[in-house]
Amino acid sequence: MIDRDIKRSLGQMMKGVQVVGATHDGVSRAYCSHWVCQVSFEEPIVMASVSPKHDTHPLIRDSGVFAVSILAGDQVAEGQYFSYPGRKYRYLAPEYLTDVAGLPVVVDCVAWLRCEVIEVKSALADGSELDHDLFFARVTDVGEGRLGEPPLLYSSRLGW
Repeated sequence: MIDRDIKRSLGQMMKGVQVVGATHDGVSRAYCSHWVCQVSFEEPIVMASVSPKHDTHPLIRDSGVFAVSILAGDQVAEGQYFSYPGRKYRYLAPEYLTDVAGLPVVVDCVAWLRCEVIEVKSALADGSELDHDLFFARVTDVGEGRLGEPPLLYSSRLGW
């Protein structure tokens, strides 16, 4: 369990909000995340932290591809819909998602990224296990949406 003071301090960090989606064998799923980030300047590499408990995880693992929809500040409803961890979707909210090249992407997002997995880390060098898998992926395609809009931000202490 994480130390209370550390957790409260980390909770002050503001992060952009994205919806990560994947499709494999005809099944599509998506989840809201604030744990996707760019990790390289020289190459377009991102890292997505995904819980193995979430139903999107095996789709990303098995397909090796996922989409990241960067949400705009007015897309709180979309973020909240996809925020429930491990939620088993029977309804993929077509009012929020569209199919772009076989991947679920949020309608009217700031931008979307098509990401191809190049490496997965489940543990640290010291042998300690992570509760999320870290998917490192190369951005291979983008779609510009409402780039002029401010992004949706989230802090676990301050909210949306």
